[in-house]
Amino acid sequence: MVHERLGGRRSIRLSEYDYSQDGAYFVTICTQNKEHLFGEIASGKMILNDAGRMIDMWWQELPRHFVPVQIDQYVIMPNHLHGVIVIVGVDRCVDPRKTAEIKKGEHVGSPLPHIVQWYKTMTTNEYIKGVKTNRWKPLARRLWQRNYYEHVIRNEYDLNEIRKYIIENPLKWALDNDNPEQCINV
Repeated sequence: MVHERLGGRRSIRLSEYDYSQDGAYFVTICTQNKEHLFGEIASGKMILNDAGRMIDMWWQELPRHFVPVQIDQYVIMPNHLHGVIVIVGVDRCVDPRKTAEIKKGEHVGSPLPHIVQWYKTMTTNEYIKGVKTNRWKPLARRLWQRNYYEHVIRNEYDLNEIRKYIIENPLKWALDNDNPEQCINV
């Protein structure tokens, strides 16, 4: 896996992968400063709060907004989201008027960054409303970290391993470094 460097930052894009083709992607999006905003883990299960339910609602909107997009297994955690996005019909997914806006280093025809950007925008706007109207925890600067993690899913075995990881993620929360209640038994 070779990653390009853009403006001093490591690109998350695989340089040898054709992002303009249909594909499946494992995506992780983390809150800014890994703030716990979406609920809590209890007995190995994620219990969404109102903000978490809003995050879930917008994730489920992806296939309705981007017609050739399908969502597969996903989980919302207290401070991040893991999900599989399947893109079929890439040519129908990206607005051709926006190709001039594609940033240096981004693969032409790659709809994934646009999908994630839209998701982050919609959830951020909704979260800000929730802060004002529902007393959700105020944001320090922004809802989401600037970037996101992506992994190109290359085959059925890879997909099944990722699904397993996603399903088991709440069960492993007790061992997660981002869990403030983590304790190490010595």
